[in-house]
Amino acid sequence: MFWRLSAFYLFYFAAVGVYVIFFPKALQMVGYSTLQIGILLSASPLMRFFAPFLFLRHLKLDDRTFLGALTLMSLAVVLFYPALPYFWALLTVNLLFGAAMSVTLPFIETRALETLDRRTYGRARLFGSIGFIVIALWLGKMLQTPYDAIYYLIGTILVTALFGTAIVFADHAHAHADAPSKEKDFDLLAHWPLWTAFLLMQVSFGGFYNFFTIYETAHGITLETTSWLWSFGVVCEIAMFYFQGPLLQKNLLTILKVTIFVTAVRWLLLWKFPDSLPITFAAQSLHALSFALYHTTAITLLHALYRRKALAQQFFLGISYGLGGFAGAIVAGRIYGDNLFLIESFIALAGFFILFFENNKMFSVK
Repeated sequence: MFWRLSAFYLFYFAAVGVYVIFFPKALQMVGYSTLQIGILLSASPLMRFFAPFLFLRHLKLDDRTFLGALTLMSLAVVLFYPALPYFWALLTVNLLFGAAMSVTLPFIETRALETLDRRTYGRARLFGSIGFIVIALWLGKMLQTPYDAIYYLIGTILVTALFGTAIVFADHAHAHADAPSKEKDFDLLAHWPLWTAFLLMQVSFGGFYNFFTIYETAHGITLETTSWLWSFGVVCEIAMFYFQGPLLQKNLLTILKVTIFVTAVRWLLLWKFPDSLPITFAAQSLHALSFALYHTTAITLLHALYRRKALAQQFFLGISYGLGGFAGAIVAGRIYGDNLFLIESFIALAGFFILFFENNKMFSVK
């Protein structure tokens, strides 16, 4: 199961790399404005936000639902090709794509946390970082037309769907449904500061995920060098995934606070020194904390806090990467300019202060 999960992460996050690094550039090459790019890239996160509410009371996240999501994801990604020049068609395809993505990763994360221990989970997850970095370096050299990004997005998503299917049929022992219940067994308000911090953290990533490539190339950094900046951050992320096991035995809430604060510092560096390669590389090294350690700490904490574990992972992606990603894309599209990352830093800092005064006793796990 370790290798099937690792392969899923490898191709899934290779697809994410295409979507995050090169799809915004492809949209710019087609002729979309920064506001239009922000709207288009907000569609997928928006669906990630709404989808978990359906599973709260009405749907169950089981193997059949997961396979259906893989099918929808594959169909949607193929439709990117004909829809690319047409704003409303592309927006619709992004909505379908986001709906499918809102199911696939939470299902796999829950399956991984159930079958692997914390240290082994990190080592499986690092294959996702490898997929991300390989596609960043390769496509940074190969991207010539907007459709080049579409070809690679289609290929990586289709292979992801194949490995997701293999996981379902190979792991009958863990086949189950995270079924809805009439009982109040899932309460977001019980830990509202945590969920608010998740939201603000991802809003602050709006400028990075949607406009980092555009921002750096506008400040004189070549597209190929920018792909190396992306890749360096992911190398640091891989190292953290491999060695983070002992850290996860510490107090998880404290680790979460540190990673959010470091993220605010990271955005300040990008704002103050946008054309300095050494400092930008230094800022990218902080991806080890602001993504890798933050992500694993967050999902591990939620896995321990909530009985409906798959739903907790869905809401984590829905509220942070979904609502936060949606708001972050819209905000970044509106404020794009020299002060983009200064504002993003303030947003991350707000999330830090919301958690800073929370007592660790509020959370029953370490």
